[in-house]
Amino acid sequence: MIQNERVTPLNRNPVRQGRYVLYWMQAAQRAQGNHALEFAIDRANELGRPVVAAFGLTADFPEANARHFFFMLEGLLDAQRDLRERGVHMVVRAESPTLCITDLARDACLVVVDAGHLKVQRRWRAEVGQAVECSLVEVETNLIVPVEEAADKENFSAGTFRPRIAKKLDDYLIELKSRTVRKDSLGLRLKSLELGDLDRVVRDLKVDASVGRVGRFRGGADEARRRLDEFLAERLDSYLTDRNDPNLEGQSHLSPYLHFGQISPLEVVLLAKRKGGKGAEAFLEELIVRRELSFNFVHYNSRYDSFDCLPPWATRTLNFHCRDRREHVYSLEQFEAARTHDPYWNAAQREMLLTGKMHGYMRMYWGKKILEWTRTPQEAFRIALYLNNRYELDGRDPNGYAGVAWCFGKHDRAWAERPVFGMIRYMNAAGLKRKFDADAYVRKVERLTARE
Repeated sequence: MIQNERVTPLNRNPVRQGRYVLYWMQAAQRAQGNHALEFAIDRANELGRPVVAAFGLTADFPEANARHFFFMLEGLLDAQRDLRERGVHMVVRAESPTLCITDLARDACLVVVDAGHLKVQRRWRAEVGQAVECSLVEVETNLIVPVEEAADKENFSAGTFRPRIAKKLDDYLIELKSRTVRKDSLGLRLKSLELGDLDRVVRDLKVDASVGRVGRFRGGADEARRRLDEFLAERLDSYLTDRNDPNLEGQSHLSPYLHFGQISPLEVVLLAKRKGGKGAEAFLEELIVRRELSFNFVHYNSRYDSFDCLPPWATRTLNFHCRDRREHVYSLEQFEAARTHDPYWNAAQREMLLTGKMHGYMRMYWGKKILEWTRTPQEAFRIALYLNNRYELDGRDPNGYAGVAWCFGKHDRAWAERPVFGMIRYMNAAGLKRKFDADAYVRKVERLTARE
């Protein structure tokens, strides 16, 4: 069975007689390395029932657009195929998760859902928990250590969080074995959307089409695993030295796949640990400590998507310097179109517009400069979060919310005071040039632009 700490009841209803165990796939969109799915299979085998998986496909997810939907749907096609091979029928319906799951739960013994920590995800789970008559349990599978096991309150830096999570790692770094489905659900007749024509699906859903799909990243478990294998073989050893140079392919590029739950972080961690080395140590610091600190942030801080999420020292210093003279001030429209005076910032913005992903080091610089070139820090926070969530494939994610907030002082310390920034950490173009060839980065993005 799955460790008890991963399983949380979301209502007090009993397990009852029904036709199947329902796995509500939402945050973990994969058929392998999925604790919630394996728990559902365990319970179904005990009850002598099949497992049905279900996904409610709604265009109402906050800030989602066609770019996100195409990537997600590519992943759902992989998941549907892989589940079928395991004997699990996957139902996809063009309706809210609440409506989809409540309807299918009428014939379910119990409902099992993967854990989600954003406000919309928690609201959906609460609504379903109240609406269904059977037991609803949540199983954490997109973190190494469940968020409430890692810490019982918000942590204010990686320094405080690191030792807490380190104490728990040995209990959770355990390979997840795939269960055998004893009774398949492939013969059940349940209404489901046909996903073969993704353009039609996106069009019929009336998804915001103002941001289109990208060619550089294809969604799905197959592509996620291909990128992981390539990273481990070719770039993990040099990750420590290469990760902050956007002219090198030093990063893993796994963040969009982790965001949609198309690959298991546990699988990634175990494979990286097996290879070992300084590169693996640096990579695991990002994947475990930094990533799971962001989940701690959104789980315990309900204001994670607003300026008010910042620590008091940061809001005080930013508000104190709110009226400082800005050498440059840009509107949202100018930022969005990459029309600033800074070629390095413009290149970073264009990279995101074109590919759906900005290099991590440039994303820090990008956020700092929005703070510097906006009339107020509150407006800067809104603009940075809007652009990140709108164009990044891994936007609308705990990592994204924490990353934007970090540019404004979250999970950081006070630095030497200066105009506009106050005591918030400062970055400038000279710092970029000390790190890497910033002009080569601009030329790299220009080549991307020419190909589009």
